[in-house]
Amino acid sequence: MSVAATSVSPPAMAPVASGARAAARRARIIRERTIESVLFLAALVSVFTTVGIVYILIKESVVFFQHVSIVDFLTDTQWTPLFDDAHFGIMVLLSGTITSSLVALAVAIPLGTVIAIYLSEFAPFKVREVAKPFLELLGGVPTIVYGYFALLFVTPLLQYVYPGLPGFNLLSAGIVMGIMIVPYVSSISEDAMRAVPMSLREGSYAMGATRFQTAIKVVVPSAFSGMASAYILGISRAVGETMILAVAAGMQPNLTFNPLEPAATITAYIVQVALGDLPHGSVGYQTIFAAGLSLMLITLVFNIAGHVLRKRFREAY
Repeated sequence: MSVAATSVSPPAMAPVASGARAAARRARIIRERTIESVLFLAALVSVFTTVGIVYILIKESVVFFQHVSIVDFLTDTQWTPLFDDAHFGIMVLLSGTITSSLVALAVAIPLGTVIAIYLSEFAPFKVREVAKPFLELLGGVPTIVYGYFALLFVTPLLQYVYPGLPGFNLLSAGIVMGIMIVPYVSSISEDAMRAVPMSLREGSYAMGATRFQTAIKVVVPSAFSGMASAYILGISRAVGETMILAVAAGMQPNLTFNPLEPAATITAYIVQVALGDLPHGSVGYQTIFAAGLSLMLITLVFNIAGHVLRKRFREAY
């Protein structure tokens, strides 16, 4: 009888085991779909935020351009929206933005690239592990601190070289802004270089190339798509910087491409007006949305250029 009981029990337990496996499978599917839904909602937050920003900028800018001709907005050489004799030439603010950004990029791109090459190809492991976190700490310093550093330290140093340099100028603001951007450029560029396969380096060494020749002629071209992304990020960061320019550049609307002069940028003007007492809905108040829309379009152009460069020069290993 014990033999008969033993022979009957496995078929009786099989439905129980299969039911438990089915329940576990359903629970796993529910968990995975829940996680997918949470991740999808998180992604939608960024999409809705971007759409909301674009909607507000366009909506308020349309109201502004009902009072101001877009031709005057693009061609006028004066920016005095808060005066009785109002002028709305965005080129005045664009000149300050472009000049300060060019100064910053002239500092950040060469310096960031050299640092990335050193950390990726020449630095010992211990030096890299210590230097990179300290370098990235520069990106965590509040920009208002950089602004007063430019105003109170860099500008007096530059005045020894240029005795006639005004206290507020685009040069010192651009230099400090470039120092602030260096971690963005160097960190992403270094990651792109380290992603280059070691086999390419070994092949270069086998051909008799030095470490410097390998870094410049093999690693850098192979990592150019990633480095281009770093440069585009640096450009976007420079164009959108606010507090350094608001503190050190003077916030004086001035149509100039001379970095030795004070000038206002788009972001600095937005700060200036947003902190004022202009009534909501006035033309002067609407200028911040038109300026913001112009800044967004500039950033969009740079992002599209970065996407094209990545597709054009991307290397798949």
